[in-house]
Amino acid sequence: MSECTHNCETCGENCSSKQQPQSFLENPHEMSSVKKVIAVMSGKGGVGKSLVTSMMAVTAQRNGYHTAILDADITGPSIPKAFGITKRAMGNEFGLLPVPSKTGIDVMSVNLLLDNATDPVVWRGPVIAGTVKQFWTDVIWENVDYMFVDMPPGTGDVPLTVFQSLPVDGIIVVTSPQELVSMIVEKAVKMAKLMNVPIMGIVENMSYFSCPDCANKHYIFGESHIDEIAANFGIDKVVKLPINPMFAKLCDAGTIETIPDDITNELSVFINE
Repeated sequence: MSECTHNCETCGENCSSKQQPQSFLENPHEMSSVKKVIAVMSGKGGVGKSLVTSMMAVTAQRNGYHTAILDADITGPSIPKAFGITKRAMGNEFGLLPVPSKTGIDVMSVNLLLDNATDPVVWRGPVIAGTVKQFWTDVIWENVDYMFVDMPPGTGDVPLTVFQSLPVDGIIVVTSPQELVSMIVEKAVKMAKLMNVPIMGIVENMSYFSCPDCANKHYIFGESHIDEIAANFGIDKVVKLPINPMFAKLCDAGTIETIPDDITNELSVFINE
């Protein structure tokens, strides 16, 4: 056999020195138990990603699963506000503990660690990415059936860190009907494919407005093309959420867990896969 060149691409399949691709997966806390991790992402901000994350957690909890949210949007955390959580996260000699919501959804967010919820997080990318990893490795997530990761917008440091460091079982892509946003969605979908993470489906937020008087659907942002995009990528699950002032009202009041069943039922297609 010829001398090893340390170039594994040219090695034979039976070469004893051939190295396996390096895994960057981080082990969770030794006292944690998380069965399924679902990332909720979008190619840009302002499309309702945190809203969908919150609604997905509420949906899973109502379906009898113990649910958790890891808020990976470090510079723009909004999950505690939506759930009305004001209590700060505490720890013990073993690790950091998430804060449960009114219905028992475990939440960890940087806002639960700050002295003041309005204090800005002025950190560089590596520090932010490191914090996200610590939310996975240092927090004790007990008996979690579904963990939803609220991702920051885009395809930069934190999404890359989440995909490489956490055992993500699938992603839900959030979008809105505008043509520009649809283009950005394709970037998010392609990133997921590059990282070999399954795409569970797409949620189009602000898809239409249902008139309370005539019950007709009005497409405020123009006709949606999300079905075409989903078909192009072989995605068969698409949920379209309406423009509904109730959503903002519930989030502002910290009562997202009281959202009506008829809304959360639409998102149940992503549970029990």
